Amino acid sequence: KFPTMMMSAKALLATLLLSATSAWQAPQPVNHQVSDNARRSLLVNAPIFALSSFATVSNASTDTSNLKFTTSPTGLQYADVKEGPSSTPSPSDGQSVSIDYVMSTTGARYGSKIYSTVDAGAPYRWKLGDGSTIPGLEEAVIGMNPGGIRRVIIPSKLAYQSASSTPISIIQECESGKGLGPIPPMETALGEFQRFKNIYCNPDRQYQPDLVMDVKLYGKRN
Repeated sequence: KFPTMMMSAKALLATLLLSATSAWQAPQPVNHQVSDNARRSLLVNAPIFALSSFATVSNASTDTSNLKFTTSPTGLQYADVKEGPSSTPSPSDGQSVSIDYVMSTTGARYGSKIYSTVDAGAPYRWKLGDGSTIPGLEEAVIGMNPGGIRRVIIPSKLAYQSASSTPISIIQECESGKGLGPIPPMETALGEFQRFKNIYCNPDRQYQPDLVMDVKLYGKRN
């Protein structure tokens, strides 16, 4: 009887192992692009982050439910929350501009906001075409009139590129806060800079998320 009992025990164990193996499923790989798209959808219709400050001086509505995005030939997406007066021309290459912005990302798991010049009280300034600023932001403001507020969704090819395919020298510049702007200032906003660096200067990141910016254009300077 003993051998029979041993065989029965072995058979039972084999059956249990087979059932467990059949029930277990290997973890499915995370589709970062799907997650990115889901976060982008949420951000597109989220309240304009900057308008809590902008609205007091711009009479702009914080309702984004009726925003209609336009996609440019380069892939930039934008929607005007408030248009500037047509009597004030859009800036062009060689002219200096000043903006306030709120920077967000579609690639963060725990909150999307990265940095705000509105909160810092330090507008971002540069000269169009001088090579200091990401192409997506330059394209966005060239089509704006001073006084306008625009939400833009900037793909990686128009922003900070994909760190995995970017020369190491450019990655090092980004990590040190000296790459193409805008970059949260390391000296006065270290936490925000670290958050930015972990997302957009990370060579180990498998994909590069879109950049979402709410931008107010203040004007041009010669």
